[in-house]
Amino acid sequence: MRIKRTSHRARTSRHSRLLAVATGLAAAVALAVPAANAANAGSVTDTSAASGLAAVADAVLDAGVAGTAWYADPAAGTVVVTVDSTVSAARTAAIERAAGPDAGALRIERTAGRLSPQLSGGDGIYSAGARCSAGFNVVSGSTYYLVTAGHCTSGGSTWYTNATQTTLIGSTVGSSFPNHDYGLVRYTNPAVPVSGTVGSVDITGAANATVGMPVTFRGAVSGVVSGVVTGLNTTVNYGNGDIVNGLIATNICTQPGDSGGALYSGNRAIGVLSGGSGDCSSGAGGSYFQPIIPVLNAYGVSVY
Repeated sequence: MRIKRTSHRARTSRHSRLLAVATGLAAAVALAVPAANAANAGSVTDTSAASGLAAVADAVLDAGVAGTAWYADPAAGTVVVTVDSTVSAARTAAIERAAGPDAGALRIERTAGRLSPQLSGGDGIYSAGARCSAGFNVVSGSTYYLVTAGHCTSGGSTWYTNATQTTLIGSTVGSSFPNHDYGLVRYTNPAVPVSGTVGSVDITGAANATVGMPVTFRGAVSGVVSGVVTGLNTTVNYGNGDIVNGLIATNICTQPGDSGGALYSGNRAIGVLSGGSGDCSSGAGGSYFQPIIPVLNAYGVSVY
């Protein structure tokens, strides 16, 4: 189920996209050069490789194919593009054409189901007939909030703990979607406990994701699921102009109603669920998360 979105659809400029990707890749790419020339040739080669992958990633964005997600893999020298079941062979070919002579740097992978923000009616947190999952509880001074997905808060102003909407949580006080995917709900009902845990896990800090990091997800539908981070700075095109940048890719399969749920590693908060695709009954699928640290910085809040 998709909720009505009221937020302004900001677009990231071509220059800022290239700069962001190039900056991240330049730090990660390591190519062997003769020792005598390493000081000079290394930086030139690394920057050139980063710029090349940035151009390929930008071409995928310009192709404008809904149902796609992509991130750069500097170690392999490729841009990994995941396409869902709605993407035809013709649309895949359009992505390759957009990359032009750099199409060989694309690694296209198919996933089952439809890539979408994972929102529906049911358990979790409720607003206007829609269901999401609470992410992390956060605090600023003596005021408590919960962080969830922005595609949830952009369409819901008042949130409840139950589908019949009899137990109030509070109201949306911040929302960012698309481009980013995070929102903030302020607790206003003192009868609702505000715990600094995710399930039984006490969250004591926040951290940035790294490729290969073991992570755990907890959502209202899927429960607790473990996996690893497979990519960073992922861009996802959900369709209808809903493009989100800078997401964490994982091999965790999530389901509608899990949106906004918590991704953590040990006792550290990592991100909140934006969307995913796959067939969780067979264990196949992937998911994409809004990193938590930019959210904490944006709202001046902290986990506890």
